[in-house]
Amino acid sequence: MKRKVGVWIDHKKAVIVTVTNEGEEITHITSDIGKPERIAGSSTEIADESPRSRRFGERVNKYYDVVLTYMRDKVSILILGPGKAKIEFQKRLEAEALSGRIIAIEPADKMTDRQIAARVRKQFLQRS
Repeated sequence: MKRKVGVWIDHKKAVIVTVTNEGEEITHITSDIGKPERIAGSSTEIADESPRSRRFGERVNKYYDVVLTYMRDKVSILILGPGKAKIEFQKRLEAEALSGRIIAIEPADKMTDRQIAARVRKQFLQRS
């Protein structure tokens, strides 16, 4: 059985819709990332080297690791989302040698679970 998955992702939560021959399953993952902390100091300070930026990056990586556990055994992956989290997650999949499974990356504002599931089903029906 080929398993297909769509994920709507931002830095606060991920909604994962797994599509199989038997139907679909929706999983929610929430993060503890919060907003990036404001960096105190001069404007010439390099943000990527601050301890706050490193902590934020570590929390993002842990969150993406959890979401990634749902992607490892999937054949096709659709990534949706409103901001840069979808691109960061794409890069994470590429780093894990899963980029060949990505079928599309699409912008999507806030959506209900039913809207996400419908968009995932539509995408995979078009590819069948």
